[in-house]
Amino acid sequence: PVTIQSMTNTRTDDVSATAEQIKRLAAAGCEIVRVAVPDLAAARAVGAIRERSPIPLVADIHFDYRLALECVAAGCDKVRINPGNIGDDDRVRQVVQYCKQHEVPIRVGVNSGSLEKNILAKYGHPTAQAMVDSALYHVSLIERYDYDQVAISIKSSNVPTMIEAYRLAASQCDYPLHLGVTEAGTARMGLIKSAVGIGSLLCDGIGDTIRVSLTDDPVNEIAAAKDILRSIGLCNEGITFISCPTCGRTKIDLISLANRVEQRLSGIKAPLTVAVMGCAVNGPGEAREADIGIAGGDGCAILFRKGEI
Repeated sequence: PVTIQSMTNTRTDDVSATAEQIKRLAAAGCEIVRVAVPDLAAARAVGAIRERSPIPLVADIHFDYRLALECVAAGCDKVRINPGNIGDDDRVRQVVQYCKQHEVPIRVGVNSGSLEKNILAKYGHPTAQAMVDSALYHVSLIERYDYDQVAISIKSSNVPTMIEAYRLAASQCDYPLHLGVTEAGTARMGLIKSAVGIGSLLCDGIGDTIRVSLTDDPVNEIAAAKDILRSIGLCNEGITFISCPTCGRTKIDLISLANRVEQRLSGIKAPLTVAVMGCAVNGPGEAREADIGIAGGDGCAILFRKGEI
């Protein structure tokens, strides 16, 4: 199974708003949620948020190792860090040993904007291998203290680079991989880029958790993630919707009809395939495997089930 993640966009120190958003995310199908922890006020809110969260909580830490210690003590389920930016070896050691003591896994997060100067100097720019080198270096800092409960994310806003980086990582290590296209964009473009990047890797059998990053309400990230998983057969919950693009043979208002049907079925979790087709030519034929469907005619329509009218 591939696990769906998202991240809250509320102020983490606003416990009520953050907990309420997490409940909305969980209701939509989110299975792991991450919260930003930029300061001590946010870190101190993590415990109260965790108590109210129906799903595991990941604390997103940068720079200040003390925030990681605070969040682990508060009961977070995972910390996301970049070991290279939280200070010297002793600080990394403290975080890793504290996580080990509390059995809290660590997600090593690398993206194209966070590479070390020596790695950038070696490769010239954030190449796929440069990001993998950075991630594996950070993992080695954790392994040094005999801990291997690690997941890795290697995100880029450039889709081909992101795909290549994860393929390289999958060939060079056995750690679970969290997939995502970082800064993917608004709802339309972000979904397209995420579907190409995440979908390509999942079709290769690469990836354990995913996040569709959208400049949008994070609840919409969950619907997008489920659609990606459903489209490649990795999720059998909910409606798989089939509709044709319309052509000159179409004699019904298929566009509005298809939108109405899709909207009406949005809350159904039964694993059904439903088709709304424009004409009898490609109705039951092209949508033969649909559990149920409709094909428009001239002032009429036919209903079909498993290809049978």
